[in-house]
Amino acid sequence: MVKTLTKEQLAKTIDQTLLNPVATPKDIENLCNNAKKEHFAAVVVNPGNVVMAHRILGDTDVKVCSVIGYPLGANTIETKIFESRDCIRKGAGELDVVINLGAVKSGSYEYIEKELGVLVSVIRREQIAEYNRHINIKIIIETGILSKDEVRKVSAIIEKSGSDFIKTSTGFGVKGVELDDVRLIREVVTRNIGVKASGGIRTFEDAQALIDAGATRLGTSSGINIIKEYSILFDK
Repeated sequence: MVKTLTKEQLAKTIDQTLLNPVATPKDIENLCNNAKKEHFAAVVVNPGNVVMAHRILGDTDVKVCSVIGYPLGANTIETKIFESRDCIRKGAGELDVVINLGAVKSGSYEYIEKELGVLVSVIRREQIAEYNRHINIKIIIETGILSKDEVRKVSAIIEKSGSDFIKTSTGFGVKGVELDDVRLIREVVTRNIGVKASGGIRTFEDAQALIDAGATRLGTSSGINIIKEYSILFDK
């Protein structure tokens, strides 16, 4: 396998994730300490764990990311705004927001435009006025249940909204990410927006293939294993 990234560059593509609803404080502590050691891009936790994660990672280069409207995306716009504000106030620097999937499946793209327009504008306005920091917004589309045409349409809307990333999957859907999901999104959007691949990424080989396909961020609970496999291959 050809080396295309340094270990540090690879680590900065990884969102080390723990969204198990029965995760304990010790689990969150271990997650954060491992992420700090490897200098991952972020840890992804449920809203109830943001305070603890920020307490451990607040002075490091690892961001705290929380999920919004997770995992179904069926919350009201107002609820997603409240969740977003609450998580940012408690220390989140990134938000993974599940889009209203029912609206996508019913072809209600006007609703999607409204939902994202309102949410992104509120976060952008307040990130400077109240927090003086950029908040990365990643919109989850759940590629496993969308048609190719739906993926194309919603990806274009997400880029237009000013979001920072399109994320392929929640990890709780019918399937994880496939290479063709990333390629399809990249056919539609420019390099001005990132693509986060998520779901079923367990090995360095998985990670490398997705990055080659156009992913710029990887959501995984296997970040430590991915870095270990990289080291075995290239740290000689």
